Amino acid sequence: MVYVSIGGVALLAALGLSPHAEGALGALDAWGNWPPGVLLLWFTALGLCGFAGWRALQSVFDADRQGTKPKALFARAGQAVSGLVYGALALSSLELLDAIEDLHETDDQARTREAVGQILDWPGGELVVIAVGLFVLGAGIGSMVRGVFEDFCKSLRCDPATARWAQPMARVGYFGRGLAFLPAGAFTTSAGLHARAGEAQGLGGALDMLKAQPLGHLTLGLVALGVVAFGAFAFVEAWLRPIRPERALES
Repeated sequence: MVYVSIGGVALLAALGLSPHAEGALGALDAWGNWPPGVLLLWFTALGLCGFAGWRALQSVFDADRQGTKPKALFARAGQAVSGLVYGALALSSLELLDAIEDLHETDDQARTREAVGQILDWPGGELVVIAVGLFVLGAGIGSMVRGVFEDFCKSLRCDPATARWAQPMARVGYFGRGLAFLPAGAFTTSAGLHARAGEAQGLGGALDMLKAQPLGHLTLGLVALGVVAFGAFAFVEAWLRPIRPERALES
């Protein structure tokens, strides 16, 4: 739901129907405009808590039995970071619900710059911000590479007919999400290099910057469709991916 919302708002911005693209909190904020949106916020916050917990099981307890080889440890480290990110987003979503009357005061870019500014005040904070930016860049490139080469249906319990549409959806989704991460990572890295919190951009700001480039509306529209596809494939995974806790318990 988070990625479908981000992509949907970005697509509206590309079509000129919304003034700005938004990051995760901004997209969730938009749900506050209509009563069913509050219910969706509750379901999404609880889902994000569950997803963060699942990432903890994958990374710390190796629920997928990836092992302890360097490649597996690297994958588990990435899952741990993912769990922390989505756990923080879950808490932010619950904060939105706790202060529903102030829902429309959410500002993703202000939060991003404030967080980067606080880190820059630490001893060696510039290096931390650069590392975060490089991590986001790496995550974006990794997502694009996965979109081109990975067999996403290998981990799903699906028939060939379902695989024919699920595989291309996943490819477009992972490539589009990775492409969206690149400017966000580049701006964060630049903020660390220049020690300027104002240069940092969240995902929403990065998508907005795409719109300002030549052919920006077309580029933003294509990236938005990719982000929506990534979110849609997450529903497919939730539906068709086997979860086998007994495999983790056997050893």
